[in-house]
Amino acid sequence: MNKPVIFLGPSLTHEKARKILDAEYKPPAKKGDFLKFATQTNVLTVVGLVDGYFLQDYPPSPIEVYQLIMRKNTVVIGSASLGALRAVELEKFGMIGVGKIFELYKRGTINADDEVAVTFTEEAQSLQSEAMIDIRFNLFMAERKGIIDKITKKTVARVAKSVYFPYRNYGDILDKTKNMHPELEHDLESFRAYIHRNRQSLKEKDAIRLVEYIKTHYDYE
Repeated sequence: MNKPVIFLGPSLTHEKARKILDAEYKPPAKKGDFLKFATQTNVLTVVGLVDGYFLQDYPPSPIEVYQLIMRKNTVVIGSASLGALRAVELEKFGMIGVGKIFELYKRGTINADDEVAVTFTEEAQSLQSEAMIDIRFNLFMAERKGIIDKITKKTVARVAKSVYFPYRNYGDILDKTKNMHPELEHDLESFRAYIHRNRQSLKEKDAIRLVEYIKTHYDYE
């Protein structure tokens, strides 16, 4: 069996992923990446799709991913970001979806690409913007812990959603919300302090789930 190939970053770093599974980790997928695979093989190939380009380059289209799914002895698994989007689109053709974000798209709880879209540096694949789905997740966690109330959570989410995805960051979003809703200043500043210390990423959690899924379901040790 071939070593699995996983398109990953920035949802989860290659370094963290390698601690879970020895795989061939590639940078975020762009148009043409899947077409580089041979047309046929007699050896099982597992391909994981987590991250892809949204703005800096073209992502692999559903047709391109479909062509890989249809290849003999190939399993394609998606999660967390572009992988979750493609898995929802192509599940009926055999693509496997993993994780909470995939389930949210599948149920229609979220439906826009910009929920997972981010920009990142080419070299280090470091985030330059925050994913809307991660903003929602951190707001949810902050409300559950009593840091903010439901009105603040909904207001910040609404303001964040109005910002074009490459420009989403917590500092600017909270400043904009405070200017529009000064009555929420206390909660907003509490959340600002909270997110500085406690930022979590649902995309990272789902990326880890994909790597673990491949390890456990296809006997990679």
